[in-house]
Amino acid sequence: MKKPFIIAELGTSHGGDPVKARELIAAAAEAGADCVKCQIVYADEILHPKTGTVRLPGGEVSLYQAFKDLEKPPEFYAMMRETAEKRRVRFLASPFGPKSARILRELDPWAVKIASPELNYTDLLRETGAWGVKVFLSTGISTLGDIEEALQTLRASGTAEITLLHCVTAYPAPCEDYNLRVLPHIAGIFGAETGVSDHSLDPLLVPLTALAAGGGVLEKHFCLSRKDGGLDDPIALVPGDFARMCRELARASELDAAALMTELSAAYGRERVEAVLGSGVKSLSPAERANYGRTNRSLHALADIPRGAAIRAEAVGVLRSEKLLRPGLPPSWKERVTGRKARGDIPAGEGIRFEDLA
Repeated sequence: MKKPFIIAELGTSHGGDPVKARELIAAAAEAGADCVKCQIVYADEILHPKTGTVRLPGGEVSLYQAFKDLEKPPEFYAMMRETAEKRRVRFLASPFGPKSARILRELDPWAVKIASPELNYTDLLRETGAWGVKVFLSTGISTLGDIEEALQTLRASGTAEITLLHCVTAYPAPCEDYNLRVLPHIAGIFGAETGVSDHSLDPLLVPLTALAAGGGVLEKHFCLSRKDGGLDDPIALVPGDFARMCRELARASELDAAALMTELSAAYGRERVEAVLGSGVKSLSPAERANYGRTNRSLHALADIPRGAAIRAEAVGVLRSEKLLRPGLPPSWKERVTGRKARGDIPAGEGIRFEDLA
């Protein structure tokens, strides 16, 4: 087996602090990561201010404000890329809308990562697909049909090299929800390399089972401490655990798949390993099923749209609904919605549904 390409997902663990960002990159490189990844966050590209709250170590805070506090200028991400290059690891980033995409494009990226909630964000796929660089596409909280549409959009835009990262969009994600037998199936169906974006807490079970199942890429959240207060720190690996994962993946890649499965069954029990492997049928996992349509992007009113008013393009956002706001039509409907009249009042923040159109 070939050793997987290992991505340390730093996310927003830096908290906007350049000193901590450098420390994270240095620690990830020392732990054995091949690549460090960040998120280029601008709140208005992701959420409406009326989105609900999230529980952090300091208490309940506005999810919108939590993202707002993480906004940084382009120079911050240029610094991260330069630091990664000095540490001899690749730099990767996820954009979430047109502004963050422009910033990433200016960094002349070798690749781009599209997070699971943005898999249906048609305009973002067209934009990044036109760059002609490698795309890592996370496939959490999606169906086969969703993945097919995303790939059609990317390939029609000019993307030739795509890696599908099988993912369970839950924090943390139960190991038993991973259904890793799906990896060779989606590789065959879509003609793409596959890997795993792992949100489980165990540093070895999902990564090693994914290797045995044919995964060529492994992405895992990375932090300096799970008590640091970053949005994803509670489910991330600290440097010691990440280094252990990297060492074990390198060692296991010298084995064949059958020998690795024997080792895993001895360590975790055959029944649990079978549960992690799953049926191989691509479906929404139990942990993410309730959030389908809410974590994904949909059309939302950026401000109140009164009954009878024409819906202007600038009044429509492509946002995540999350817990409180109702989901709207898929992003691919934006052009069809624009110019239509509102059948009733559409409150700011709420999703724009088919029944809202006159």
